[in-house]
Amino acid sequence: MDTYILAIVLIVFASFFQGTFGLGMKHIAPLKWEAWWLVHAFTAMILFPILWALIVIPNLFEIISQTEGNTLFLAAFYGFLWGIGGILFGVSVEKTGISITYGIVMGLAASVGSIIPLFQIEGAFEQPSFPIIMLGVALLLVGVAITAVAGVQRDKLHSNSSTTSKSIKLGVLIAVASGVLSAFLNIGFSNAAPVASVAVTQYGVDAQNASLASWVVVLLGAFAMNGGYALYLFIKNKSWNAYRVPNKRKALGWAILAGIFWFAALGVYGQGAALMGNLGPVVGWPILLGLALIISNIWGYREGEWKNADRPFKVLLGGLTVLIVAICILGYANY
Repeated sequence: MDTYILAIVLIVFASFFQGTFGLGMKHIAPLKWEAWWLVHAFTAMILFPILWALIVIPNLFEIISQTEGNTLFLAAFYGFLWGIGGILFGVSVEKTGISITYGIVMGLAASVGSIIPLFQIEGAFEQPSFPIIMLGVALLLVGVAITAVAGVQRDKLHSNSSTTSKSIKLGVLIAVASGVLSAFLNIGFSNAAPVASVAVTQYGVDAQNASLASWVVVLLGAFAMNGGYALYLFIKNKSWNAYRVPNKRKALGWAILAGIFWFAALGVYGQGAALMGNLGPVVGWPILLGLALIISNIWGYREGEWKNADRPFKVLLGGLTVLIVAICILGYANY
């Protein structure tokens, strides 16, 4: 199989995992949120990434120790910033609803997470694909905005309560901050490239597998934020006995499965991006999030979220069509 086609196939698979893992968050009860999230975050950001990386890179920790400290710190710090964005996402959902928040966050995370790594490439403006990439990212933003509008229209039909204008404005501001910070997950991955480079040049690791070493470093910072926040809630809510509740096995199983799916998305995406070369994080990231948005809406349709909302659903289909066009343009940009 052609290398570039394989890269696209991998990112499509990654998008499936990314668009699906959120189903697990519908099965938090009877656990407290912090109890469910700690298990989920540990599985997604520590256990699964390290186990997968060690299987294909036995010298993982030796490779990391060979990388410059500044590189490691910066990559982990970007992961930490992403963790803040994830927490703000939850706060915004409470104030504005899932549709508005998801649309804003996905759009900003996809565009900022693509453009910053592009500008970090030497001679970015001279890249022949530069205008095509910018067009693809712009269309992606339009597609995400249309899907967000469809979600808002659907929620108005299904909701009997109204949120205050002040709360919505604050929620939108928080969602914007979340979207920008969420982009740092991909920026951290892009800046952790020297870790993968050490694995390839000094230890003979395949470039695809070497990307896993980069994720291990970035996600250490991400877990520091997510795990730390969960522990803070344990202290604040005095919920240390949260794991003693009856009938918790199903919720714990979903926490672990959602964690596996979450990192499966990043791990497979990283392998696809590695095959794309320098522009992998630039082109692959918006494709990943755009397809994930499409897949998550497919799951939502199957779950009945668009029942009795024919007009908003037609708007959604228009937004998904724009997303597909944007993804095709981005795919062509690096061909």
